[in-house]
Amino acid sequence: MKGLFESRAPQPLADLLRPERLDQVVGQDHLLAEDAPLGRMLAQRRVASMILWGPPGIGKTTVARLLAQQTDYAFEPLSAVFSGVAELRKVFQRATELRQTGRGTLLFVDEVHRFNRAQQDGFLPYVENGTVVLVGATTENPSFELNAALLSRCQVFVLRRLDDTALETLLMRSESAIGRPLPLDGSGRDALKAMADGDGRFLLNLADELLHLPNDTQLDGA
Repeated sequence: MKGLFESRAPQPLADLLRPERLDQVVGQDHLLAEDAPLGRMLAQRRVASMILWGPPGIGKTTVARLLAQQTDYAFEPLSAVFSGVAELRKVFQRATELRQTGRGTLLFVDEVHRFNRAQQDGFLPYVENGTVVLVGATTENPSFELNAALLSRCQVFVLRRLDDTALETLLMRSESAIGRPLPLDGSGRDALKAMADGDGRFLLNLADELLHLPNDTQLDGA
């Protein structure tokens, strides 16, 4: 029988294994457990404006998307690298119209620190009056990269680099999806996790490359 990976159209492993619920997110139990800050928000079916701070590949975008999904907020994703004032105005207009129907909007801004101070100030009235809930993601210390006015209106949550247990869980999910073990012995498996250095997306990209090796290939950590 073919594994899930082999029975579908080509799709990156990291995308295929993207969590569909917050309890599937690995390595962030200090925020997502039932008695943790985001877990308590979800239990109350609410979400507050926040900044998610942490290194790449640990689930910041996924957490934001699932927060919106599990609280029934409309999800509006933007990247501060590619978006400007025009895109923000369109989002705020859609959010204003949607709010009139009784539904909220979660505005997710990746690399939020890339917006300049004036652009950051532009969020303030829409965050203050509840038109949008802002969830910003950043790899940089928000205390230095975000202006004080915006920061004072958001909670800051620190996401952790994935530990060995979390990375091993991702490898096991990979094997379940593809329907066979990865071509690694124990030391090779440890070497793969060491190379990932806590970055789950990078680990899955490495695993994806291994899928293209001949089936009889076996790698060790030497």
